[in-house]
Amino acid sequence: MKPAEQSPVIASRLLRILHEAGFPPGVVQFLPGIGEEIGEYLVNDPRVGFVAFTGSKEVGLKIFAAGAVVPPGQEDLKKVICEMGGKNAMIIDADADLDEAVAGAIASAFGYQGQKCSALSRLIVLEECYARFLPRLLAAAESLAAGRPEQPGTMIGPLIDEAALLRVREYIEIGKREATLAFEGTTPDRPGYFCPPVIFVDVPPNARIARDEIFGPVLSVMKAATFDDALALANDSEFGLTGAVYSRSPANIEKAKADFRVGNLYINRSQTGAIVRRQPFGASRCPAQERRRAGRIISRTSCCRGSSRKT
Repeated sequence: MKPAEQSPVIASRLLRILHEAGFPPGVVQFLPGIGEEIGEYLVNDPRVGFVAFTGSKEVGLKIFAAGAVVPPGQEDLKKVICEMGGKNAMIIDADADLDEAVAGAIASAFGYQGQKCSALSRLIVLEECYARFLPRLLAAAESLAAGRPEQPGTMIGPLIDEAALLRVREYIEIGKREATLAFEGTTPDRPGYFCPPVIFVDVPPNARIARDEIFGPVLSVMKAATFDDALALANDSEFGLTGAVYSRSPANIEKAKADFRVGNLYINRSQTGAIVRRQPFGASRCPAQERRRAGRIISRTSCCRGSSRKT
């Protein structure tokens, strides 16, 4: 078990729990360190037969490629599971319940400071309800409280480290040149890697803030004339981990199930927080002929097999 270099303490606590649960000595090895050093060594070692990775697309693709190489002394092909990042989209249909949609968008975009692989990054709103939805979204964003995560009522805590803070701040400056800054939150007057949540509107589909994985509290809002246009915008990305649709139209919900190319599609609920052992999670592009057995559709209360293109 090699945790990210930012999280060795919590990983060591997990190891302690495994030992207390009865894992025999030596079954789990705890090896903290720098990913570029220890991680690369483990992935390429012929004694390693299975790699499970969560992280960025860039690193995940390198691991996947390395796993396909059979070095001298390796008896089996490596098995690799990579759960990589996202640029996840949510569609707000013209007939959506706007109160629920606002709450779901805020939770999906700014929960955990947007540092979830499944976090909302691109919000696509139908023109018919845009003028009614946007003021509610901005008003809800104004209520986000920033501070120490252990304090009740805190919604926005610090980012994981200084490198993450500098990266997100750089994208905020890029967004100010590419689009219109509609909201910028506040940060507490205290030490920590705090970054204000921001919402950009009038975001061009080819803008960097609409294309690049940011992994922070930055939300890009785009407008679509029709539901088909919204789906096209949502699918216009090299990422495809999660997606969400707020709609009261059975026809549009079915269309999203068939054509929204994501691993997990959330219907009328926030798009983060799949429930362990109830709602399967994960995404990778698969051929069109596989779509009928590939996807995972998650409604507000249940999970069922759907017809999305990723799993």
